[in-house]
Amino acid sequence: MKNLLGILNYIRGYYGYATLNIFFNILSVIFNLFSLTMVIPFLQLLFDKTKLVYEVPEFALKTEVMVDYFNYYISRIIIEKGEINALMFISFLVVILFFLKNLSRYMAMFFLAPLRNGVVMDIRNDIYGRILILPLAYFSEQRKGDIMSRITNDVSNIEWSIMQSLEMIFREPLTIVVFLVTLMVISPTLTIFVIVLLPITGILIAWVGKSLKRTSAKSQKKLGEILSIVEETISGLRIIKGFNAIDITDQKFREQNSMLTCIMIRLFRKRDLASPMSEFLSTLVLVVILWFGGQLVLNENTSLQPTVFIFYVVVFSQLIVPAKSFTEAYYNVQKGIASAERINEIIDAEEVITEKPDAILKEDFVDSIEYQNVSFAYEQENVLREINLTINKGRMVALVGASGSGKTTLVDLLPRFYDCSGGQILIDGKPVKDLKIDGLRGLMGIVTQETILFNDTVFNNIAFGMENVQKEDVIEAAKVANADEFIRNMPYGYDTNIGDRGVKMSGGQRQRISIARAVLKNPPIMILDEATSALDTESERLVQDALFKLMKNRTSVVIAHRLSTIHNADDIIVLDKGRIVERGNHRELFEKDGVYKKLCKMQSFK
Repeated sequence: MKNLLGILNYIRGYYGYATLNIFFNILSVIFNLFSLTMVIPFLQLLFDKTKLVYEVPEFALKTEVMVDYFNYYISRIIIEKGEINALMFISFLVVILFFLKNLSRYMAMFFLAPLRNGVVMDIRNDIYGRILILPLAYFSEQRKGDIMSRITNDVSNIEWSIMQSLEMIFREPLTIVVFLVTLMVISPTLTIFVIVLLPITGILIAWVGKSLKRTSAKSQKKLGEILSIVEETISGLRIIKGFNAIDITDQKFREQNSMLTCIMIRLFRKRDLASPMSEFLSTLVLVVILWFGGQLVLNENTSLQPTVFIFYVVVFSQLIVPAKSFTEAYYNVQKGIASAERINEIIDAEEVITEKPDAILKEDFVDSIEYQNVSFAYEQENVLREINLTINKGRMVALVGASGSGKTTLVDLLPRFYDCSGGQILIDGKPVKDLKIDGLRGLMGIVTQETILFNDTVFNNIAFGMENVQKEDVIEAAKVANADEFIRNMPYGYDTNIGDRGVKMSGGQRQRISIARAVLKNPPIMILDEATSALDTESERLVQDALFKLMKNRTSVVIAHRLSTIHNADDIIVLDKGRIVERGNHRELFEKDGVYKKLCKMQSFK
């Protein structure tokens, strides 16, 4: 219920539409009830039971007086124009009432549409916004496909279950209440008998609904797993084919898809049980009413007239439709709650990387970066231990070490992709946790080993994250990154779309676009995670020269896998198992005959 209320809270921004929807639903119910009341005068005319009223009733705000007024008007038509014309008048009145009822119902749906779709839009926006804010550690524990499933299938589930059921949730209970009150007015004895029977049907409906919710949760989880397999398959298609793993991968997908199919069959069977079960239970109650009410009519000591009893049965039969619709809505909502729970897992996920209310906006870098006794752990695994490091402005610092030594983690702590488990990082003497996150990251340009590009034009990828960028500046940045020539040879130059993750370009071209993006940002601090690793020899030489020129007036932190690229670094920090084991320049470390020298020899570096 908490998750359902969390979703319905989104309606707060659409109170106007909700109010209009409820208003027209009320009108629809009223017109529907009035159209049904025409059954009594219609039957009275047919069976010649109409009691003519010759005097105008005294006005009063009572139901009996309204009925008397109607009877007086019908009596005048019968006296002046005959019973056929009275019958025609009642028929015409029924048509008008049904027209107004359906018009009101359409207007209720008309105002529900922006509410329903607006809520779904807001949910998607919140999920996507949350994805952007949550720390990288959150996504290391989640499947990409499962997250994609939540923002697509789970949100669609809510749209087609909870949101689609909103109209039923608002209208059908109102219809049921109004009709029950009407039935109570007609025959309290018979209605009390009906009310006693209704809880039995409610218990059966609730039992099936809980089972449906559980099955729906399983289906959404399994669908997320399948989307993860598809995402991994597309990303790793080259490896799958290269290792002749097509049959194995296909079999894995088929097994998961078969499991999903079994779950969905159970889900549909339980959902499809709602309509026939509610209809059967309603019919059972109707038959009991016919039996019990028939006895009241035949009993001479009761005042229940046959025409009134027929009207009672007609009104009760109209309860079956909203009760059936409300039952279906209930089942759909149960299915939607399972999706709401999965969505709320993202929206309510803990935001580990938080910004202090009084955070300082820092827009320049003046002196130094300091790591003071910094430690970091992924859950229980220690990655960094008591790191003490000072990086002065204008210096090029290289981080080297075996895979898993903590190089990338050490750098990721600086822009607060993660926060330290112990110790602190300072920029110009101010802890990074005291700074505004946007301002902190604005001081840095990042080029990663795994090139991250977006399905957009070359221009927009280079100018990513920046506003009002001039094309001349983009071209100049591309020239520095040795990318201008191949960009101009593309079909539409800088306006060419590069495809998903830059699939239309070679690895070296993608990396040079990424470098151009960092060059254009022109930050005081550059973070390079082996930025030239994907380049051919000639491009590497040209780009390396450009990067050295770029880094002359900047503080640079370089993660080096190929040690030949950091020969001119001011300081080389050697990491091993999360600790700094050596530091110095290339000559000093090579002469020590320690870890650094062993790494150099392994790469045949002399």
